[in-house]
Amino acid sequence: MDNYPSRLLENAVNELAKLPGIGRKTALRLAMHLLRQNPVDVEMMCNTLNDMAKNIRYCSECNSISDKSICDICNSHNRDKTVICVVEDIRDVMAIENTGQYRGIYHVLGGIISPIDGIGPDDLKIASLVEKVAKGSIKEVIMAFSTTIEGDTTNFYIYKKLKGLNIIVSTIARGISIGDDIEYADQITLGRSIINRTLYENMLADSGKS
Repeated sequence: MDNYPSRLLENAVNELAKLPGIGRKTALRLAMHLLRQNPVDVEMMCNTLNDMAKNIRYCSECNSISDKSICDICNSHNRDKTVICVVEDIRDVMAIENTGQYRGIYHVLGGIISPIDGIGPDDLKIASLVEKVAKGSIKEVIMAFSTTIEGDTTNFYIYKKLKGLNIIVSTIARGISIGDDIEYADQITLGRSIINRTLYENMLADSGKS
């Protein structure tokens, strides 16, 4: 067990160690770094994090993170509101936006189907997507998930839910390597994957031949 000279330092280490990928040694190093900084700068950082935790909102249209009730993408008159790109979370929205190749809107699920992690369809924003498409103004749904078993499972589930609604259901081209996350794909590869997207039913047919 670590012996800390200060209860305040120990408490800080305990909190920092809760962050993903941060062990106790790294947490201690971060805490010591903060102690060496100007107290005004540390206070500003803490206030910024506190402001984010208290005041950040989720877009009522696409579920993405926003400062307002409707995000800038959904509120833009320059976006094609008939095309929805369905993604796992905000990191994927940021990655796709950075390519500059997509001008539609988004629908953020808040995760992907993963039984091993206890995440099922009812835990995600799938019902609201189906409801949105059923209203009739959407022409195409692009499914943009990581090329993993969980991503493929989510693709298939959404395809089955949207089947019969008289829309195009497509998926990004397999330019992204199997097992890769969208957020880590380079912009050129991701941009081409969106432009060269394929009909999901064609991909299913090709899978059945192999």
